Amino acid sequence: MANTHNRSLEVTIISGEDLRINDRPIKNNAFVTVKADSCCSPSSQDSTKPDAQGESYPYWDEKLRVELPAGSRYIVVEVCRRSFSTGDKLVGTAWIPVSDFIGDYTPENYLHFLSYRLRDAKGLRNGIINISVRVVSSSYKGTSSCSSRPPPLVPWFRMPADRENHGGTVTGVPAWYPNQWKA
Repeated sequence: MANTHNRSLEVTIISGEDLRINDRPIKNNAFVTVKADSCCSPSSQDSTKPDAQGESYPYWDEKLRVELPAGSRYIVVEVCRRSFSTGDKLVGTAWIPVSDFIGDYTPENYLHFLSYRLRDAKGLRNGIINISVRVVSSSYKGTSSCSSRPPPLVPWFRMPADRENHGGTVTGVPAWYPNQWKA
């Protein structure tokens, strides 16, 4: 993995589609738990409140915070139905690769909208979960800690502001790339 430090995720559980138990649509009380799959350290998890009215198309729109330890390859999203008589019953699970929202070309704090197929305990298709994920950087959380990774190099585009002192009309946009000519 490219990441060498823990990251914080803001996962918004938006909605579910066509959720079933034993091929029958669920009636109510669906909830979602999100946790990081970590081989090296225990991971945190967070859960939504049960949706009382959504039936097999529940709507939560609830933000959850999950710590993503270094070395994690997936986040696990589990949809369950709460029943006071029989206990919590698993509706479906989605294993979401971390590479879907963390990569070299995606800046931190970028909001990803994602939909995944849920699989029941037998591995059969069982609905869809709609979420959004944001990797929360230290500046987004309001802290002043430094990142262990330098920011990526991005070209700066500049053009003169006053035409009188810089030769008139601009025919191209000069680009300056930091440290591009250093050996």
